[in-house]
Amino acid sequence: MKGKPAEEPTHLESSHNLNDSAPDRFGQSWFHRETVVRNLEIFQNFIVVSLCIGIFFVMLIRLGEMFLSLLEPINFQAITSDILFILILVEIFRLLIIYLQEQRISIGAAVEVSLVSALREVILQGILEIPIYQLLGVCAFLLVLGGLLALRVWMFQRFDLIKQQSHTDESLQRRNFGLRRFTSVDQYPF
Repeated sequence: MKGKPAEEPTHLESSHNLNDSAPDRFGQSWFHRETVVRNLEIFQNFIVVSLCIGIFFVMLIRLGEMFLSLLEPINFQAITSDILFILILVEIFRLLIIYLQEQRISIGAAVEVSLVSALREVILQGILEIPIYQLLGVCAFLLVLGGLLALRVWMFQRFDLIKQQSHTDESLQRRNFGLRRFTSVDQYPF
């Protein structure tokens, strides 16, 4: 008799624990950090693909409008503005493609989009019709963007130098000590 009552609570406890663990396992798998991040990345990639499709159709529409505007008397300022707008859309499209491929934003492409956008606005308004304070602001903006591009090139050169040094150090260590050293810079962060 003593063995029977001891078995019944363990049997009930084990069935009770199975019922409690099923929702916990579902909750743990659904709200697990890697699962949440993976699901959010999939949703974010869906948004980026939707943006790419939308930008592609906007480019086609603007291209059609530009060719139709050539049938009327030519307005060079409007045509130049349309061409620059299409180039901006192409650069944004390229930026989104880079994001989909590498899951990062390319600083170089973003700076190029900003440069072309600022120049488009200047061309659209006309350099002589822009107030001096806005023109100085655009000039400062262009200088900052140019500085970012120069800094990017300088950083690429520095990372290449560090990478070459680490490979040289690694080969020396392999020859001398037979050890393998991992490099700190495997790829560029931008």
